[in-house]
Amino acid sequence: MIKTTFEPQALLEYMEIQRSDKKMLSKVNTLLKDIARNPQGNGLGKPEMLKGDLSGYYSRRIDSKHRIVYRINDTSCEIVQIGGHYDDT
Repeated sequence: MIKTTFEPQALLEYMEIQRSDKKMLSKVNTLLKDIARNPQGNGLGKPEMLKGDLSGYYSRRIDSKHRIVYRINDTSCEIVQIGGHYDDT
């Protein structure tokens, strides 16, 4: 299992989910545990290696509108976004 860290914005997003949406929090926590165990391989949330501007990052689906975006280095997994995938405008 690798160490998981959060970028500041991702930590704020996680704290907001803790405060406002317990059902989503449960899904996020399950995905975070799975990412720590198996960051690149098959797993929950349909792991996907991102392309283009986000090349080098991975994502996992929380639900149809939300995802976790992260990157992996030798010793840790850094969570860079937890939340909206599509604009809600």
